[in-house]
Amino acid sequence: MSIDYAKYVSELVARAKAAQAIADGYTQERVDELCAAIAYRTTRPEWAQQAAEMLVAESGMGIVEHKVAKIYTKVKGGYRDMKGKKSVGLVEENKETGVKVYARPMGVIGAIMPVTNGEATPIFKSISAIKGRNAIILAPHPKAAKTNMFVAQKIRETLKDYGAPEDLVIPIEPEYVSIETSAELMKQVDFVLATGGTPMVRAAYSSGTPTIGVGTGNVVTIVDGTTDLDKVADLIIASKSFDNATSCSTENNIIVFESCYDAFVEAMAKKGGYTIKDGSEEKAKIVKTLWPNTPNDHVLNRHIVARPAVEIAKLAGIEVPEDTKIIMVEENGGYGNEFPLTGEKLSPIAELRKAKDFEDALQQMENILNYMGLGHSCGIHTSDMEKPHIMAQRIKVTKVVVNQAQSLVNSGAWTCGYPMSMTLGCGTWGGNSISHNANWKDLLNFTYLATPIPSTQPTDEELFDGKSY
Repeated sequence: MSIDYAKYVSELVARAKAAQAIADGYTQERVDELCAAIAYRTTRPEWAQQAAEMLVAESGMGIVEHKVAKIYTKVKGGYRDMKGKKSVGLVEENKETGVKVYARPMGVIGAIMPVTNGEATPIFKSISAIKGRNAIILAPHPKAAKTNMFVAQKIRETLKDYGAPEDLVIPIEPEYVSIETSAELMKQVDFVLATGGTPMVRAAYSSGTPTIGVGTGNVVTIVDGTTDLDKVADLIIASKSFDNATSCSTENNIIVFESCYDAFVEAMAKKGGYTIKDGSEEKAKIVKTLWPNTPNDHVLNRHIVARPAVEIAKLAGIEVPEDTKIIMVEENGGYGNEFPLTGEKLSPIAELRKAKDFEDALQQMENILNYMGLGHSCGIHTSDMEKPHIMAQRIKVTKVVVNQAQSLVNSGAWTCGYPMSMTLGCGTWGGNSISHNANWKDLLNFTYLATPIPSTQPTDEELFDGKSY
């Protein structure tokens, strides 16, 4: 059967526009009630468990209990961040300048979503859209299409129960999920919120529709040995093994000071971190397993994505302890295509490097990020707070995480002040239009109303502090 993608999408957009026209008249109280109801119902344990199990079964990726945790944290956290905040009508007034700010809907949002976070992302994006009285169309990855439908049905059911149009949230039906459908969607909606692989995000930016997208993740973390290495090991293991490293925020590269290197490797081993030596046969095997056609191309083996470390080791023909949670591979060489471990690995596999000192570590971090991951994030485990201060002013990333489990806090956490999000802006370094974690505020238009005020024009004496330049 030949599919007319343009027609199919136009019908979805028409339905969404009709629903959004109704929501445009909602009060703040009405909007907040809908967001609260969706957040509450989708975080009930039994339902969240179902959604998590469905996505793991459908995608073959990740860990059920970790996906449940993602739903709890991101959905509840996203609602917490918006609770009590104004998103309807007059939201700000400056009596000194005479300017009033009115929040307005964007219209119909097109949500492009990854397979890795196909459980929490559609919920988070839906409540973010509804907070601004928008409608949203959910375009999942093909391997998350059924889960997306399941999640969307729960949201639509909630909207119906509260007397709101179900079409404020519309899932693309599994049989229509495709690159072609997503491409059409991005052309026809009013705004695109894109989370996913680099090619899809680039397509979103090229669609001609205003877009917020994410940059490529390839997190680099420094360990300087000035904090408890057992605790550092706990944090890195927890981060790198979470959901089998589906997150773009997980530690892909670990740079350890020479002075504490052996102690760090030992601490990691006690917690489930297996180290592969540089120049070993094991290293050659793991590299070939991750990138089967290297050095001819650098396409990651899709069969290892978000799979357990032990399973990847078996595929590579490597014996590791059964309790291995992550594998660290030493790299004492260069950076880039000839050294593929330098890049993102989308698995519980991390590159491990030594550094002589902090300056050496920073230079190596910059070399890695210049190859892949500019703009996204980096981290450090240290007791010297001057070091992250230097990193925040030197390293071209939008997030510097200190003494924390990187993947568990980058997109917001109960113990981290970043806003909860499923779309992490990476600034112009990462080819993005924003540097912050995208949230409900990014799905609003604003109208600025100005009334006359007394003149604020200064004299030259006042403006230039009495100086001549």
